[in-house]
Amino acid sequence: MISGGIIIVDINIKIGGEAGQGIQTIGSVLSRTFVRDGFYVYGNQFYLSRVRGGHNYFHIRVSDHPVYTLNEKIDILVALDKQTIPDHIEEVKEGFVLTDESTVGDNADAKIVSVPFTEISKDVSGKKLFSNTVAVGAVFGLLCYDLATLKKFLSETFKSKGDEVVEKNIKAAEAGYDYVRNDKFEGICNYNLNPQPTNRRILINGNDSVGVGALAAGVQFLSAYPMTPSTGVMTRVASHADDFNAVVEQAEDEIAAINMAIGASFAGVRAMTTTSGGGFCLMTEGLGLSGITETPIVIFLGQRPGPATGLPTMTEQGDLNFVLHAAQGEFPRCVLAPRTAKDAFYQTIRAFNIAEKYQIPVLILSDQHLADGLFTYERFDTSGLKINRHLLEDRAVGSDYQRYAITKSGLSPRAIPGQNGALVVADSDEHNEAGHIDQTTDNRIRMNEKRLRKVDGLTDEMQMPAIHGIDGADVSLIGWGSSYGPLAEAVDILNHDEVSINLIHFSDIYPLSHNAASILEGLNTTICVENNATGQFARLLRAELGFEVSKKMLRYDGLPFTPQSVIRELKGMEVI
Repeated sequence: MISGGIIIVDINIKIGGEAGQGIQTIGSVLSRTFVRDGFYVYGNQFYLSRVRGGHNYFHIRVSDHPVYTLNEKIDILVALDKQTIPDHIEEVKEGFVLTDESTVGDNADAKIVSVPFTEISKDVSGKKLFSNTVAVGAVFGLLCYDLATLKKFLSETFKSKGDEVVEKNIKAAEAGYDYVRNDKFEGICNYNLNPQPTNRRILINGNDSVGVGALAAGVQFLSAYPMTPSTGVMTRVASHADDFNAVVEQAEDEIAAINMAIGASFAGVRAMTTTSGGGFCLMTEGLGLSGITETPIVIFLGQRPGPATGLPTMTEQGDLNFVLHAAQGEFPRCVLAPRTAKDAFYQTIRAFNIAEKYQIPVLILSDQHLADGLFTYERFDTSGLKINRHLLEDRAVGSDYQRYAITKSGLSPRAIPGQNGALVVADSDEHNEAGHIDQTTDNRIRMNEKRLRKVDGLTDEMQMPAIHGIDGADVSLIGWGSSYGPLAEAVDILNHDEVSINLIHFSDIYPLSHNAASILEGLNTTICVENNATGQFARLLRAELGFEVSKKMLRYDGLPFTPQSVIRELKGMEVI
C-alpha cells in the first residue's frame, strides 16, 4: 500500500455535480484511462437517491502503488454545479478547482481555474452534450498528460454510436486540454506522471467481483429483486448468463426471489439471490426454509444505513446482528464479509463450496462502500480454483436412500430429485431421515442435533484474521469487511511515523475460527473499528470468544472511514 512508507504518485480527483450531468462518465473515463497507462486507481462515488438534481460526486485516487481507499486531500476538484465549490473547496489544499464559468458564482479563490466547458462543447459539436468530455480533457491538460490513451479509450467506448460521436468526443477532449494548457498553464506543469501502458490490469468494483466470482463458481440460477447497493451483482451475472449457461430472474419481490433460488438449488444447480437489508427482511422465512431442508443457497446482502429506507445510497455495517440471528429457530449458517473487490471474488467462490458442502445458507455481507468501490488489480488468478458440488454419484444412490440420514458430522448424503430413481423428499416441518414429517420428541432432538453438528466442521474451515503492520504492537485495530483499505493505510502511515500499531482484520465472520482467540488474547490495547453505532462485531467477539475490546471507534453518518479520519480518532482517544 505504501512502499517504504511513501507513495510517490498520489493524485486525488473529485468530480462534483448534479445527477444527470455525466459525473459517472467522467469518473469512469478518467479511471480506466489511468489504469490502461499502468497506474493504480481506487474510486468511489457519493450519490443521492434521485434521477436528476441533488449534489453528487465521484472521487478518484491515482497512484503508482496499489491503493484501496480514498484520501481526504483533493488535488483537482471538477465542479459541474454551483454546490461543489462551497462544499469541497476546503479539501483542496494545494491543488486546483476546474469549473465552468457559469458555476463560479461569487467564489474568487486563487485555486479556481475557470474553463468554459459548455461553450467549448458547443463550439466543437454544436451541443452542450459533450461538456463532460471537455472536462476530462481539461483534467488531463492540468496534469500535462498525453492524450493518446484517452483518445483510444474514447474511440472504443463510443464506437457503437458511430464515427461522428467518436470524433466529437475526441475534439471535445482536445479542446478542453488545449484551453488549460495554452490559455491557463502554458509552460507550467504541476504534476509528474510517467505512464507505463499495460493490458494486464483490471478495474473492477465489489459488485462486479461478486458477480464474476459467482460465474467462476458455476452459478446457474440467480433470482433477485433490484435493490441498491446489491443490484450490480445481478446485472453482472445477467450480462454473461448466456456464456455460462445461467438463468437470471428478476422476481416480483424478495420473498419470491429467495424461494426461487431455494427451488433451483433443490433441483440441483448452484443458486443465489441478492438483496439489501430491507429486502432481506422479507427473505427471513425463506432463510429458515433453507436451514431446515438443508438446501444450500448463497445470499449476497449489500448493506446500507437503516432502518426502513434509511439512506439508500450510502454505506454502513449495520446488518451484522440481523444476519446472524435472522429466521426463527436454530440452524447453522455462515457469514463472510469480503475486505476488497479481489477478496470478494474468491470469497464468493468459497461461499458456494461451503454452502454445498455443509448444505446451509451462506451470506456474503458487503456494503455500498465495497459494492461501488473501484479497485485496480492484476488479472485474478483462477488456476487454483476448485468447484466441489458434494453431490452423490449415481452409483451411490439406491432405493434405500435417505436424504437426512443421521451422521457423525451432521452432513447427510445429497442427491438430486430423480437421480437414479431415488426419492428425494424435503419438508419445512420437522422430518425424519427419509424426509417425511415426524413430530415426535425423540426425532426432533436427533434431527436438531444432527444439523447443529455441522458447525464443528464448518468452524474448522474458517480462516484466521489478516494481520497487517508490526508484530507486538502497543495498539491493535480490529476491523471486519470493507474497512480493510482505510484501516490498513492508516496503520502504514503511523508505522512510517514510528507509531506502534497494527491491524487485525476479519473476513470470515461467522462462525469465527477456532484459533482467532489465541491471536486476540495476546494483544495490548485493542480498538474495534466499525461503520455502525453499536459495535456489533465487538459484541460478537465478546459473545463467541469472551474477548472484550479496550475501545470502540464507530462511524454511522453514512460515509466510510478514511485513513485520515481513523488517525484523527486515534489521536482524540489519546492512544497514539
